[in-house]
Amino acid sequence: MVFKIGIIGGSGLEDPNILHDAKEVEINTPFGKPSDKYIEGASVIIATIACGSLQEDVKPGEFVFPDSVFDRTTGRKCTFFDGTVPEVPGVCHIQMHPAYNEKLRKVLMATATDLKLKFHDGGFGVCINGPRYSTKAESQVFRSWGAKIINMTMIPECCLAKELGIPYATTALITDYDCWKDDEQVSMELVMKTFKENSHKAKNLFIEAVKRIAKEDWKGEIAALKKAAREGVMVGPEVVIRHLVV
Repeated sequence: MVFKIGIIGGSGLEDPNILHDAKEVEINTPFGKPSDKYIEGASVIIATIACGSLQEDVKPGEFVFPDSVFDRTTGRKCTFFDGTVPEVPGVCHIQMHPAYNEKLRKVLMATATDLKLKFHDGGFGVCINGPRYSTKAESQVFRSWGAKIINMTMIPECCLAKELGIPYATTALITDYDCWKDDEQVSMELVMKTFKENSHKAKNLFIEAVKRIAKEDWKGEIAALKKAAREGVMVGPEVVIRHLVV
C-alpha cells in the first residue's frame, strides 16, 4: 500500500507550488458529494483550523496543538456506522481518548519548535455549531471549563478518523479572542485578516512536517488504531470490515 499523507486545510494551504504531480479526483462520500475536487487516499491526516482563544496567554498569530475536544455541536453526522453504508455494518463505540494522535502531535510540535513558531502544547477546544459566534455568556462559561480554544470545525473529522483507524492531528491557528474580552470582539473581518497574515506559518509548518512524517514508521500506530476501532464495532468477529483489516 502506498503511504499517503492527507491534509485538510484552508486559506494559505491551497498554494499549487506545495504539491508535485498532483491530481484531482471526484469522489462521493456518505456525507454527499464534495463541493470541490480532492486528492484521494490517506494513511495519516493533518489538519489546520482557525480558532478563537479562550485564554489570555494564547494570543492571535500563535498555534495550539490540542489534545482533546469538547463537542457542543448538534445535528452533525459523526459516524460512518449508522446503517447507511453496507461496508460498515453495526455500531461503532469508538474510544475518543486521546482525541488526537499523540505521535502526530509530537511531530508537528517538534517541527514548530525548529521553525521557531510560538505554540501551546495540549489543552482542549470547544467546537460549536456556528455559523454564529458565541455570546459573551457562552464564551465565559467555556473559559470557566478550562477550554483553551473555540472553533466550528473540530468535529466530526477527529471522530471519523478514529473510526477509520487513521492517525489524525490538528493545528489550530489563533485568530482572535472570541468575545470574552471587553476590548476585543471577534468578527469575520478580523478572523480573515489574522489568518491571511499568518497562513504562511501554517504552510511552512506543514511543508516541513510532511517530510518528517514520511520518515516515520506508522505501521504499528495504524494497526493499533484499526484494532481499537474494530473492537468497538458491535458485530461478530466473523464479519469482515475491510477498512479495519490490518
